[in-house]
Amino acid sequence: MATAAKARDRYRAPASYGKVPYRAYDGSAVRQLEEQQVLQPRPQVRPRQRAVVRPRVQVRPAGQVSVFAVVGFLAVGVFAVLLLFSYVQLTTISESVVELNSQMTTLKTEEAKLRAQYELAYDLGTIEEQVTAQGMVKPQSSQVYYVDLSEPDTVTQFQQEETTGGVAGAVDSVKTIFTRIVEYLR
Repeated sequence: MATAAKARDRYRAPASYGKVPYRAYDGSAVRQLEEQQVLQPRPQVRPRQRAVVRPRVQVRPAGQVSVFAVVGFLAVGVFAVLLLFSYVQLTTISESVVELNSQMTTLKTEEAKLRAQYELAYDLGTIEEQVTAQGMVKPQSSQVYYVDLSEPDTVTQFQQEETTGGVAGAVDSVKTIFTRIVEYLR
């Protein structure tokens, strides 16, 4: 046995220079823990629940109201009121258009009635009977004259005055103008 012990010592690993002292292998694969390293069961502790806290936010101080924002809101308000008034005017005008259209249809029907009465009042047959009853007669064929307008238009003036030229014509023109002005003013 001594030889076996020597052989065992010969193949032994050198001493460890770490924190854990060297121990001999005792043939067990289970690691032997020192008393300090023995795990002891810990008592179960509920994890601590954190209270929900609203984060602190720095609020900036209220600034001044912008003049442009106020003017913009006022402009939008004015435009809204103007739009409302324009819709009111549009509604009023459309009602008047409807009323005028109904008046126009009644006037057109009245016009048609009056035209019919006019045509009945001026019936040529009735007029002819009334005129012949008063003593008028139809024209005879000898009394009808036809005018031929196929030739071009010409004008002939009779009793035309002769005009004088020069200084005498100018004096006559001034006398004529003067006499016409005096006759106008009388």
